[in-house]
Amino acid sequence: MATSLQETSLQELVAEANAIMEPEAFTDYCPNGLQVEGRAEVRRIVSGVTASQAMIDAAVDAGADVLLVHHGFFWRGEDPCVKGMKRQRLQRLLESGVSLVAYHLPLDAHPVLGNNAQLAKELGFVVESGLDGSARPVGNVGRLSEPMAARDFAAKVASVLGREPLLEEVGEHPIHRIAWCTGAAQSYIDRAAELGVDAYLSGEVSEPTIHSAREQGLHYIAAGHHATERYGVRALGAKLAETLGIEHQFIDVDNPA
Repeated sequence: MATSLQETSLQELVAEANAIMEPEAFTDYCPNGLQVEGRAEVRRIVSGVTASQAMIDAAVDAGADVLLVHHGFFWRGEDPCVKGMKRQRLQRLLESGVSLVAYHLPLDAHPVLGNNAQLAKELGFVVESGLDGSARPVGNVGRLSEPMAARDFAAKVASVLGREPLLEEVGEHPIHRIAWCTGAAQSYIDRAAELGVDAYLSGEVSEPTIHSAREQGLHYIAAGHHATERYGVRALGAKLAETLGIEHQFIDVDNPA
């Protein structure tokens, strides 16, 4: 005999997620929380990194009532007109009754469930402090559980994340202390250098980043925007499911960037 899934309301789920993420504490590039309202009852959350068409289709096919993501819709400065790609994504959500819930900076910064905290857990970093000195830092400073050569560390990153990182090896010093910030955070490398770390890891890389690493004497690892930000939304989805007694499934629609 099949067991029926437990149920909560969309309102209760969003209230719980907002209580955890505290979006009101951030000035962000997009709205945080409920972005697209679907059906009122929630039995299953599907989480993923970005609300792309492929991610939305996967969530609908998996029977999701809520799609929980890090990269949602309605970014500051984007064309507000609902046409083309945006129309197709919204239409699929609305016709399927699937709600879209997104957290951007709050999910980067959460000290336990956030992208940076979860990446540290995956890679075995010991977190010591925030990178930017704010009350809710979006990057961190810490140390490896044991010192590693830069190439060995890059190999570990590749093994854990399933993606070969870009390594700019600067000198022969081992990595003891490291700073990191997931996603498009390459500009924090200068702050990392000021703090005297041995290496800096981010998701994306820009042309000036390599010069900064070389001229300031620290190893640099670009491990992928998507690859570094898989883990926060997965952790948040699992936490909400545990708290509310509903189902959760993380779906990774891979992106090499």
